[in-house]
Amino acid sequence: MSSSQASPPPAFAAPANEERIGFLLVFLAALAWSLGGTIGRFLGENDAWTNVFWRSAWAAAFLLGFMLWRDGLRGMLGLFRAMGLPGLVVAACFATASTAFVVALSYTTVANILLMQAGAPLIAALLAFLFFRERISLATWVAIVVVIAGVAVMVSDSLDGNVSPVGDGLALLIVVVFSLATVLTRRFADVRMTPAVCLGTLMAGAFALTQAATLAVSAVDMGFLFAFGAVNLGLGLALFSTGARLIPAAYAALLATFETLLGPVWVWLVHGEVPSQRTLIGGSIVFAALLVHIGLEFRRQMRPQRPGTTGLPLPD
Repeated sequence: MSSSQASPPPAFAAPANEERIGFLLVFLAALAWSLGGTIGRFLGENDAWTNVFWRSAWAAAFLLGFMLWRDGLRGMLGLFRAMGLPGLVVAACFATASTAFVVALSYTTVANILLMQAGAPLIAALLAFLFFRERISLATWVAIVVVIAGVAVMVSDSLDGNVSPVGDGLALLIVVVFSLATVLTRRFADVRMTPAVCLGTLMAGAFALTQAATLAVSAVDMGFLFAFGAVNLGLGLALFSTGARLIPAAYAALLATFETLLGPVWVWLVHGEVPSQRTLIGGSIVFAALLVHIGLEFRRQMRPQRPGTTGLPLPD
């Protein structure tokens, strides 16, 4: 990223105790997110759109309650009004990503989905260059190429029938729309993460309602859907948006990678779902590129940056 010509302003530094709380909250957010695939695998043979509806409904209820507690009714309504068109696009991106995640679970492995998602920060940097001409360093360009190569190795599983091309296609769609949401969130200062994501869950639920054959599920499945929506999605976002304000962005991004690291492990331990060899190879390439990219961000963390996209997610 280009630097301002003026002298750099003093860097914000949270008190040591608040920073420790921030580290804990972001780690707990990644832990909550990493449980998504495992919870999804517990659901019975429900229609995928039924699962999307109930997950979205529980997530929206949790996020609305969280914003009411944090901001009050007037403050929450003000946040929704202030989103503008960028917030609506971010909401649409999140609605697409959360819907595609649930549907993709029916076609491909959790490892495929999560390991592809690991490359989202770098894909976001690429989209920022294409749409807004944000400068990308040579090191980031190299990392983007490596991520694309790693994803290509993972997707190659679908070429010989080992994995459904529909599943891999949905996993790629998740990465692209989430990356676009990241770019818009960082590009426009008036986009707030929590209300935009909450609106996204409402949009996903409304669309799923038109597609679901039935909304009836068993009591056991409803319990898992509550955990899928309120805990995995809603609580994870609330923890991240609170904790990431207290620590540098590069640390937040590094801690968030625990979702990618732990998600396939939980599914393997609980459900015995073993990733394919190509998934492990391609995912390792993507994950290594991400870690190298984040390491370089540490070196730039104290430098001033003009408003734009760094490729790291911006919390609410």
